[in-house]
Amino acid sequence: MLVVETIAKIRRAYFIEKKPIKQICRDFRMSRNTIRKVIRSGATEFSYDRSHQPHPKIDPWRDDLEAMLTENAAKSRKERLTLVRIYEALRNQGYDGSYDAVRRYASKWRKAREGASADAFVPLSFAPGEAYQFDWSHEVVVIDGATVTIKVAHVRLSHSRMPFVRAYPRETQEMVFDAHDKAFALFGGACARGIYDDMKTAVEAIFVGSL
Repeated sequence: MLVVETIAKIRRAYFIEKKPIKQICRDFRMSRNTIRKVIRSGATEFSYDRSHQPHPKIDPWRDDLEAMLTENAAKSRKERLTLVRIYEALRNQGYDGSYDAVRRYASKWRKAREGASADAFVPLSFAPGEAYQFDWSHEVVVIDGATVTIKVAHVRLSHSRMPFVRAYPRETQEMVFDAHDKAFALFGGACARGIYDDMKTAVEAIFVGSL
């Protein structure tokens, strides 16, 4: 959409500065039809769609820039170059365009890449009584004026998402058993299986080899 300020600049360039339409098109990067429409009309607002965004400076360097962006994206966060450094590297190879052109192209490249590589998530579905999830969290509370860290056991039914939460002074195996006992009493029974996230307090020992 063309705003009032841009329309005024176009009309000033044509009527006062006497610039030809061809030059105005280059200055504002708009088509001849759009410029003529602004000049001939008395409207103060226009909408126009650009079907193609030209990249006259970037086009010859597109493959090089995309190779740099791809290589940079594969690096760890600490090792990645800033876009300014990539722009400087491209200039060292002979690119004579602006940084803004590189920035705009990199932004479009990144959005296209994220759209193509978006993660797909498969929703989990559980039948009633099929499974429950158990995990610990560490919470900081104030007890009798003293700040202490407590361990909180979380048991949640996978189907209904009904939660059970109970706080303990420590994270021990005895506490794990007690939390399960209290949770199953609240739920009115136990599920067919439990889901745990690598919880050491639920495992006494791991044996390797045949029995």
